[in-house]
Amino acid sequence: MALTDEERSRLADVVRLQPTKNGELQDAWGLDSGSEVHQYLQNHLKEYYYRDDDSLIRSTAEANDLVDVEPGIEADAVAKGGAPETIRVPELVAQVFEVVAGPDERSQSVVSVLNAVREAYDVDPEVDEVRRALRTLERKNVVEVVYRTVPTFKLAVERDEITVEVSE
Repeated sequence: MALTDEERSRLADVVRLQPTKNGELQDAWGLDSGSEVHQYLQNHLKEYYYRDDDSLIRSTAEANDLVDVEPGIEADAVAKGGAPETIRVPELVAQVFEVVAGPDERSQSVVSVLNAVREAYDVDPEVDEVRRALRTLERKNVVEVVYRTVPTFKLAVERDEITVEVSE
């Protein structure tokens, strides 16, 4: 099946952002709902993605070969429950990675991470964007959630053990 330029571009997003969710692709593609993402995937990219046991969207090996981007993670490391050596993430996710508490520090709330990002980078993301960034890092096994009164976050591995590449 020959892909259009739009399909190839969106497939590259799936490869780059994996493991991902409808909401992340919705943001990347500028769609109005997760349902639209699901319909697009089913109608245009059905052969090139699958959902893992946690219902996260991942690209097939064929998809990885079709597009000229690096996968979001090394699949083997994460599949075995470990942290990958390299992650490829959007700029805000990289900023969150840089400011979130380290593995030996007290975990932080989403608002605390938001304030740290604002202070360190002079940007003003929405709290939901920071929450999604933290959840993205959690799915890539580099951030862990600590449940206190509210969910809080900290790195699961030392910061210098991960190479972060900004995609886009």
